[in-house]
Amino acid sequence: MTDSETVLARLWSLHPKKIDLTLERMLRLLANLGHPERRLPPVIHIAGTNGKGSTAAFLRAIFEAAGLSVHAYTSPHLVHFGERIRLGGRLIGEDRLADLLERCETANRGRPITFFEITTAMAFLAFSEEAADVLILETGLGGRLDATNVLQAPLMSLITPVSRDHEQFLGNDIAGIAREKAGIMKPSVPCLIGEQSPEIRTVLRQCAGACGTPAAFAGTDWQTKKNRDGGFSWHGREGRHYTLPPPSLPGAHQYANAALAVACADRLRQRLGLNATHISRGIAAAQWPARLQKLEEGSLAAMVQEGGGELWLDGGHNAAAGVALGDHCRRWRRDGRKLTLITGMIANKDCRAFLAPLLPATDAAITLTIPGEDAAAEAEDLAETARALGTSARTAPDIASAVKMAAAACPGGRVLIAGSLYLAGRVLCENGTPPR
Repeated sequence: MTDSETVLARLWSLHPKKIDLTLERMLRLLANLGHPERRLPPVIHIAGTNGKGSTAAFLRAIFEAAGLSVHAYTSPHLVHFGERIRLGGRLIGEDRLADLLERCETANRGRPITFFEITTAMAFLAFSEEAADVLILETGLGGRLDATNVLQAPLMSLITPVSRDHEQFLGNDIAGIAREKAGIMKPSVPCLIGEQSPEIRTVLRQCAGACGTPAAFAGTDWQTKKNRDGGFSWHGREGRHYTLPPPSLPGAHQYANAALAVACADRLRQRLGLNATHISRGIAAAQWPARLQKLEEGSLAAMVQEGGGELWLDGGHNAAAGVALGDHCRRWRRDGRKLTLITGMIANKDCRAFLAPLLPATDAAITLTIPGEDAAAEAEDLAETARALGTSARTAPDIASAVKMAAAACPGGRVLIAGSLYLAGRVLCENGTPPR
């Protein structure tokens, strides 16, 4: 059997563009495959700019705490493509992945189709052939024309915080971006909407009304309050209430993601047999790599730990992520420990918008060009941006050199690597701790 990497390499060549938003090619291929999208387990469809993966991780942990069999589809992957697909809670196996990819390649008959479209069709085929209680399905980009948006009637839709990202595909108008995300709304299918700016709330409410979607909003239909022990209280309509532990994923922004997952679980408690214990255990147990992840072991972590320091990793890369990371870094700084940022980014991202809210909470920056990425921003360009923002910055030739420089600069301090999920994947690989 051909290995999956060989097939994936062939699939990249089927379309001249990495992203080309339309559903026509996807619908054609799904028809050739016998419409697997019509034979899926009950689907929870998630769109948004930030927090999709974290919300999905909280949901999966809640469902699995209740003993449910859970399929999940997320993107992008960090190290291995198979990280995108979980069947019954486990990452898809290599033999199964290669077989499904070849079947989709055959069904496509060499016609133009983007990589994300054909691999999403492959995921639908996998999910349709193995029973599960629920499927958590994350959009790739946007919503309205996203390859996942071929579903007619998901069980529920969720929209996490919306902000600017992928402007080259979704445009610079934030209201227009919100309308694209709202494209996953379906008539009569409940849609739960996480924390949003007032402008975005208004747009999403209008979209829900036009679509005939019963929508519920964070701050209106449910509220949360952080407790003294670090946990939080969740209050919903009709007196619904949960007292919950601190979210397992670090960062103040994760309380909002966890609360959205709780809102979803609360709505599905009778259908899926969920209770307060399942919800509490899930919030405390969720795992999601490269989202303020502390690297406890591995070769890179050892370089920092040798001097008594800590190594942290985050895949954040847009303005909203910069704000969230900056807030968290300011909390870190209260203990007096120095903080060095290592960053590498993709050139088409707004590097200044990401770094501006983050750099004031750090002592220095080390920049690098992401290894193996043709679209990576140059290390010196990033360093110049950091200096223009008032932060001391140096460049490093590679990841290991950057970590060594940071460890030497602030022994006993913290080192945060952030700026790109592509960088995060290479860090995990080089550190020897790929996602499981």
